Parts: sequence; structure tokens; C-alpha cells
Amino acid sequence: MTGSAGLGDAGTFGEEGDAGLLSPVSASPLVGALTGDRAVLAAILAVESGWAAVLEKAGLAPAGSAAVVSAAAEPGRYSVAGIARRAQGGGNPVIPLLADLRKNVQALDGTGIGAGTAVHTSLTSQDVLDTALMLLARNAVEALLGDLKRTSAALASLAEEHADALCVGRSLTQYSLPFTFGLRAAQWFHGVAAAGRQLEGLAYPVQFGGAAGTLAAGTVLASGSSSTPFSLADALAAQLGLAAAPAPWHTNRLVVTSLGNALAAVLDAFGKIAADVLFLSRPEVGELAEPRAAGRGVSSAMPQKQNPVLSVLVRSAALQAPQLVAQLHLAAANFNDERPDAAWHTEWPALRQLLALALGAAGHIRELAGGLQAFPDAMRRNLDLAGPLLLAEGVGAAVAPLLGAKDGLTGKEQLQAVVDQTLQAPSGEQAATYRMLLRDAVPAGVLTDLRLEELLNPASYLGEAANISRRILAAFPEYAAPPEPSFTDANGDPRG
Repeated sequence: MTGSAGLGDAGTFGEEGDAGLLSPVSASPLVGALTGDRAVLAAILAVESGWAAVLEKAGLAPAGSAAVVSAAAEPGRYSVAGIARRAQGGGNPVIPLLADLRKNVQALDGTGIGAGTAVHTSLTSQDVLDTALMLLARNAVEALLGDLKRTSAALASLAEEHADALCVGRSLTQYSLPFTFGLRAAQWFHGVAAAGRQLEGLAYPVQFGGAAGTLAAGTVLASGSSSTPFSLADALAAQLGLAAAPAPWHTNRLVVTSLGNALAAVLDAFGKIAADVLFLSRPEVGELAEPRAAGRGVSSAMPQKQNPVLSVLVRSAALQAPQLVAQLHLAAANFNDERPDAAWHTEWPALRQLLALALGAAGHIRELAGGLQAFPDAMRRNLDLAGPLLLAEGVGAAVAPLLGAKDGLTGKEQLQAVVDQTLQAPSGEQAATYRMLLRDAVPAGVLTDLRLEELLNPASYLGEAANISRRILAAFPEYAAPPEPSFTDANGDPRG
């Protein structure tokens, strides 16, 4: 395969570059199409083609130039592998790609209108690559948000369906208080919806600053016309569907770090769900199970296993994100001078990997949330295993103020002594021991048997669990409702 313009193989997903062999969470044609090398190439070419259209419309390039450049900018004309190898010569892929683009423009400019003058005029490599990465990110995030909203809608349904399903809450790996699965699902929803709003609030601005961020070449280009470098930059933003920028952001990388932060927040929310599902689907817990599919969850050695692979893949993405975001911030803090050196280069793979991980994980978490199996009977079984000690906080709050001092101990201290003695009993005897010691410690005149049983009923100590769930769902109505289908399948039926 050569790097000559028009001679390279167009390639397909996985044929040129990383196919994701060791990153299965993001190994999908969709992720490859939106974040792979060919997607980057297409985004760079879209910027160059868009710029030619802007110049022609402004009267700063010959009539017909945009059509010639657009035809020459067809991604299939270029070899990704060849451009990648040649990028080592100038340190970025824009330089060799431009050489090939100019050759193709010249070859296609049959009438000799001088369409080549519309290619890259007054731009610099960072303008093109930064803008191309914003275009890439915008497209990837649009797809990501679609999966995210389908996930949040499924979580909202789980929260509503299981609003009253009792389960045991856990803190620091130990039983804590009675809980509901509905609230757990609502909290999952809360994380996903809040991260989605943060992601939706991002802007994807065009970059246009010239060689040192002064727009010097753009000023020369626009001289004698009604355009200015700023109006040309705004026109490019409109052409590409990006945001206009008030000024060049060559060395101010908040755009990039904000995008990285938002992607990491999404993966954090996904990771929380995956971590919970991994624990709750353990055979000895058995409260949840992932949706099954042929060939999923298999072991190479143990035919009986059904591994929670969706959660494993999602969690693998969540665990990689913080280091990638840290790389973006490290780069931003080291953008020296008016054009940076290696710091800029380290952004590219980190940002693209974050996009790929988030997009890949979103597909898996969507399927997980949509098909998650919940087992309320197992939840209640585990709650009952926790025994009445689970209600010790509630008993103390209700009863301690009713007890007078005894043997120098306050009411609260007396009840703590009951708990301490109970914990010394064998685990299988603790429930009966707690009831007996509690009954002995609290006079019947202070606490009737009926009131004692009420206090030891897990459903009596859920606090505002139901209202918390309702408030969470009400705070994000756009994420609680299923999104409208975005396209149809081969049969014309709507798909999400």
C-alpha cells in the first residue's frame, strides 16, 4: 500500500489500524466508524472541503473551487496507513494528507480554474486537526447520547416497577439499612441523567488562528474584501455545524478537558451500575442477572458458567477513563508558547480513546439496562438474612429517649449494650438473641410487643426512599421518557 494520492486502499473497519483485539468494549463497527482512523481522516477532509466552500462563497477562491475540492476530498481516495506513516515527517497527519489532497484537486481541476488556491489557504495544521477532532467528537457524542437516553429510560422503568421491592442496603461491604431496589435503580438513573446533561451542555467550537494564533494570514487573505478572519471562521463553523469561537484556542484547552471530563462522568455513572450488577449477580447474592444472549458469558474451560460480560466490559471502560482524562489535563497544563510541542500530540490518542470507550460502553450498558433481570424474592431473602439488627438504628432512635438511666447508662448506651451482646452470639442465633435482649432491656410499659414488631419490620424504616426516587425521576424528565426512534430497520420498523 502506498501513500500516493488516489492509490491507497479505502479499507474497512479493522483493516487499517487497531481493530480492538485487546479492547473488546469498543470493538464494534459503529465505534470504528465514528472514532477510527478513517473517521479522523474524513473529519480532516471535511474541514478542508468546508473551508474551500467558505472561501468561494466569500469571493476569495475561484468559482467552482468548492466542488472540485469536495470531489477530491472523498475519503476513499486516501490510504490511512500511508498517511499515518508519512505523518512522522511533520509530526501530524494533516501535512501528508494535504499533499495528497492537492494532487487530487489538481487532477480533478480539468478546466484549470485554480481550485488549488482554495485548499488550506491561511490555515495551519492545528486549525484543521483541532476542528476535525471537534467534528469527530460531536458526531460520536450524538450517538453516545442516543444510547445514554435509552439506558436512562430503561433505568427509570426499573425504578418505577420495583419502587417497593425491599432489599438490604450495604455500606463498606456490610449490611447497613433496609433499602429498595427501586431507589437503587433511581440512583443509577440519577448518575446517568446528570452525566448526560453535562455532556449535552458541551460546545464544539471551530479552531481558526493561523500559525501563531494571531490570524495574520487570515487578515491578508481577507484584505480588500467584505470578509474578516472572524467572519470566515464563523462561516466555517456554520458550514460544519460547529460552534463559533470568540477567539483562537490554540493554547487554551478547556474545550478539550471539558469534553474529557464529561466523557469520564458518563463512564463513572456506567461504572457504578456495572460494579453493582457484578456484585448483585454473584450466585451467593442472586438478586440480579444480566440479559442472556447466545455465546455471551461463556468460559473457555467451564461450560456451566454464565459470566456477567456486559458489566465486565462496561467496568473495564470506566476504569480506563480517569487516566485518559488526566492525560488531557496534563497536556493542557503544558501547552507552552503560542503553539505547543508534544503536549498537543498527546491529546489526540487520549481524547479519541475516551470517545471510543464511552461509545462502546454505552452500547453495552443500554443492553444491560434494557434486559436486566431483577429477583425481588432473592432480595427479600438477603434482607431477612441480615436479621433484626438491621433495624438497630431505628429502634435506638425511637426507644432510647423513652428509657431512663440505668446502672449509670443512658438509654442509648443500654441499647448499644444489647447490640454488643447480640453480636457475640452465633450468627444463626443473633435474630432471636436480639429480640430477647431487647425485650428484657425495654419494659413492656415503654414498648409493647406490637410496637416492637413494628420497629423490627424493614418496611417501617425506609425513610424517604420512595420520595427520593420520585424526585430524581422528576428532576430529569427528558431522560426518564424513552427517546423517539431515530431510524428504521430493513423492514421499515422504528428502532431506537
